[in-house]
Amino acid sequence: MKPDLRLKPQKLNTRARTVGPNLNYWYPVGWSDKLKPGQVQNQILWEQEIAVYRGMNGDVYAIENTCLHKGVALSKGEVQGNELVCPYHGWRFNGQGQCVGIPYLGDDEPLPKKCLHRYPCRERYNLIWVFPGDPEQSETMDIPDVPEYDDPNWLIVEIPAHFKVHFSMVNENPLDVFHGHLHRDLQGWYNPVLVSMENDEDSIRAEYEVTFRNSWLPKILGLTQSKEQEVKKIIGVGYHYPHCRNNMPGKSNYYFMRQPQGPMSTQSYSLLCLKIRLPVWLVGLIRKPLPRVLWKFLIKPFLDQDIDVMESEQANFHRNPDRRQVEINPVIAAAQLLTVKKYDQYINSQKQRSDDSKGQFQG
Repeated sequence: MKPDLRLKPQKLNTRARTVGPNLNYWYPVGWSDKLKPGQVQNQILWEQEIAVYRGMNGDVYAIENTCLHKGVALSKGEVQGNELVCPYHGWRFNGQGQCVGIPYLGDDEPLPKKCLHRYPCRERYNLIWVFPGDPEQSETMDIPDVPEYDDPNWLIVEIPAHFKVHFSMVNENPLDVFHGHLHRDLQGWYNPVLVSMENDEDSIRAEYEVTFRNSWLPKILGLTQSKEQEVKKIIGVGYHYPHCRNNMPGKSNYYFMRQPQGPMSTQSYSLLCLKIRLPVWLVGLIRKPLPRVLWKFLIKPFLDQDIDVMESEQANFHRNPDRRQVEINPVIAAAQLLTVKKYDQYINSQKQRSDDSKGQFQG
């Protein structure tokens, strides 16, 4: 049975604007090259403060950002060797969250046995990834695949952004190709038509046909030729929970990785992969300077417009969450259902885990 592609009014699923994320997934918390050996950052994943630091051995660690002693943020301290030192009394913690030293205790005096929570973390695609949920599940869950990242024929543009909005709004934006109207003054796309859609338990995939005018932007991206007045292209979008992607086959792949920080705060780390039809040696020469130029003059103007309207949407929802809103795009309606479903799955898994623990204790 094919999904109904008709654009028909339906009530916005406002619960999608209030639920939390399913934490049993990998989430990015920063760019790898921004965290040097001996540095520490305070990163927030759905109101959990995490001290992310790089030891002098080059490895990255992520532990609860609260000292066992007085509750001071460890991110205010310093890295010594491969350990994190609290700024208040000098208590030292290793990357496993264990207290390994208190300066005013003798060598034969016992240290606290309680540990800070340790978060599994990995580095991939110049991003630091943290698993905030059940650590046991981190081994079975995959970080999103970006096959173009190490391919010399693709140019990678790193795109950071902060949105003062709920993560559901941020994720819906690249899925909603109908918002090309917003970017009309930037020579964006127009006349979008939803041509296909499919979904399963974990993802949504859809295709839109859009039209580009023959202007400087489509030419840069290789979408039009000099004699064409306009060209129609297919844009594919996907919500592979909890991250999104869109692409134009053979031209670009755009990966949107999100760090949901709280009900009205989302950090985004996106990778725009562009197929460059130039000799590999020339791509190597422009690999560093060209992304900065594309970011400043091509991508940021679009992103600024998106941020402005989404923050307006969030502000109005915050003032009146009961106000009736109408959605007509079935892709967005499906995304809202998936967001809610994944949160419910997480809550149910936590409840089951708690019940199992109680059963083992009573036994």
